[in-house]
Amino acid sequence: MAIFNRERGGTFHQRLHRVVSLLTGFWVITASASASAAGDELIFVPLSTFAELDQAFSTELTASSDTARVLVAPGAYLEEATIAGFDRETVDYQEVENHVPVTVTTRDGFENPARRNYASFGEDVKAIKWEFAAVAGYYTAINAPKLLKDPQWPSFQSEGWFGRSTNNVGVDKLAHAYSAYVISELLYGRLKRNTNDAPGIEITAAALASGVMLWTEAFDSIEPTSGWSWEDVTFNTMGAGFSLLRNSVPGLDEKLDFRLMIEPNDDIYTISGKEHFQQQRYFLALKPAGFEAFDNSPLRYLELHLGYHGDDFLLEDRAAGIVPKRHIFVGLGINLRELLFKDSKSTVGKAAGEVLDYFQLPYTAVHTHLTD
Repeated sequence: MAIFNRERGGTFHQRLHRVVSLLTGFWVITASASASAAGDELIFVPLSTFAELDQAFSTELTASSDTARVLVAPGAYLEEATIAGFDRETVDYQEVENHVPVTVTTRDGFENPARRNYASFGEDVKAIKWEFAAVAGYYTAINAPKLLKDPQWPSFQSEGWFGRSTNNVGVDKLAHAYSAYVISELLYGRLKRNTNDAPGIEITAAALASGVMLWTEAFDSIEPTSGWSWEDVTFNTMGAGFSLLRNSVPGLDEKLDFRLMIEPNDDIYTISGKEHFQQQRYFLALKPAGFEAFDNSPLRYLELHLGYHGDDFLLEDRAAGIVPKRHIFVGLGINLRELLFKDSKSTVGKAAGEVLDYFQLPYTAVHTHLTD
């Protein structure tokens, strides 16, 4: 089971499922990017104090060479808050003098201003209990009808990997990886906000995302036309694992994305049958904008892409004797976040920028096939 579920027919329920799933993918990203402030207060902090406090607080907002915007709980004293997790590259301690102006943003409902310095799976789950419940509840809701459709005793099914004889030449496996990756990224974003970037939250996010995908695979195991697929589980784990890697290595999230691009057809996006798999392009995007050497270069607006998609694997194609195509591709894309939303101050602009880390708009990249 993935955000883009594999096709088992064209019923109204299945079509509705795909529409809701696609919209949920966008909701997942925008929810992780949203942040609204209740009020700002400009204060000045002695540089020595700022250096001491810059140990444990994670900021979600912006900073420049002379201003740091940090987030604390309503009514919290600055000396009780910790400022760290702050991007040190945005402040040159040698250039500022005696004081650093700090904008302290308060927000209703923000809890735990002090960051714990130890990892705790239990406390992490507690910090995002409602977000996790929403994700788990969604996947339960879309899979629950399988309990009413002649369920069988749980069974296993080998689906293969990327072979031409597989149902979707492996595109569905990348859809599984992408689903797990997006769930992990959502949960990580909420954990970072709710725990002030506590240690180990990237592990918790990946583990919970893997758990959700295992739960959906359990529903697949009771379908008469399906079964528990270890290939699906493998790619679920790989997707969550990539999120873990991306959020563990400092700066990697600014350099490398895992993205989906949908190639429109006459229907824009086909939600019946499995043609939607032929529209999906999954790829890694290497972003020069994340490297300091390209800070002042126009190359920061470009990206290098490496990905995979399939063609001619529909049932009618196979019946006509057409050989399924498996395409590994490379290419160049436009970094729309860098171009349009890099310095956005609005909630909508920041959310749009976050979305573009996960979705590539069609016609904003040029790809060439390395394999046929």
